[in-house]
Amino acid sequence: MLPAMTSPAAPLARDFMQQAWVVDDLESAMRAWIATCSVGPFFVLEHVPMTDLRYRGRPAELDCTIALAQAGRTQIELIVQHCDNASVYRDLVPKGSSGFHHMAVICDRYDLDLQHYLGAGFAIATSGSFGDTRFAYVDTCAVLGCAIELLEARESILDHFRMIADAAADWDGSDPIRPAF
Repeated sequence: MLPAMTSPAAPLARDFMQQAWVVDDLESAMRAWIATCSVGPFFVLEHVPMTDLRYRGRPAELDCTIALAQAGRTQIELIVQHCDNASVYRDLVPKGSSGFHHMAVICDRYDLDLQHYLGAGFAIATSGSFGDTRFAYVDTCAVLGCAIELLEARESILDHFRMIADAAADWDGSDPIRPAF
């Protein structure tokens, strides 16, 4: 059964700018995207530093590495989880396998967008901060087959995403895997 939908006070952020996969082998996944789709360069952030992390309402710890690349208007995110902790990633993709996980959207009105999903009966699977940017994974798996990640629109994350998009714009295939910072 679908949750009841409510109307947000302002238009809901729905320009999904990212598609993400949880992968078992990050290096192989990046190489596959590069070879198959000419997507790159990938920017890798090892052991992503997150604060105030909560999983299903409880304090949590998570060790993961991500790789980001731009493919036209869509950012591709590849995630590998290093620890065995329960997580939003393991909710959909079991250890040792790879699969599609979420779509992400930048929210100018993060709190209103989050309230929209909560008001519609969806749960927050994971929330926290990356630097000064808040994020939340909304558990929409039962109705969409994937989660939705809300990212607070902050200059730091927007600048980082712009750098990734700019690097991809005229990418000639050189230096396909780079550190994020």
